[in-house]
Amino acid sequence: MSGVSHDGSAANAPHRLCYAGVMSDPPIPEFSPGYRLTVEDEPAEADVEVLPHALEAYNERQWPQHPPWRPLAIFLREEGRIAAGLAGETYCGWLFVKYLWVSDELRGRGVGRELMARAEVCAGERGCHSAWLDTFSFQARGFYEKLGYEEFGRLNYPPDHHRHFLRKRLTPSE
Repeated sequence: MSGVSHDGSAANAPHRLCYAGVMSDPPIPEFSPGYRLTVEDEPAEADVEVLPHALEAYNERQWPQHPPWRPLAIFLREEGRIAAGLAGETYCGWLFVKYLWVSDELRGRGVGRELMARAEVCAGERGCHSAWLDTFSFQARGFYEKLGYEEFGRLNYPPDHHRHFLRKRLTPSE
């Protein structure tokens, strides 16, 4: 099957599924026949990257010269191998912790606490006042609560579990 790349050019990509009739049945007068709606289980990374860049361009038009998203990563390495790490980003006064992982042999030794503390310090140096993250009920909710994080939302997801959304104030309230 063929698909359409992020720049609109045709590309051969067997992992893409195309449902060509969806956009034309019934006809939608606002769209030319060249548009196709595709559902892709394994999208090309370059195609997915179009979305945050386009969204950021839109945001810039609405909020000129707003601060950019800044990635943040902290790793504990053993001879080059990542033994633990934290990855996230800072944006508009907030630290978002996307991933925190500690290898089994290092759990319970303060590594996660140190990674979080360093991320919070870095976030403060970037002007962040707060942090947020999410975790599943079978992961580390209690760990984050011991660090001062408080739940502000919860989903009944995945089945028989919950997804918890937590936040923490990093600077005193004004």
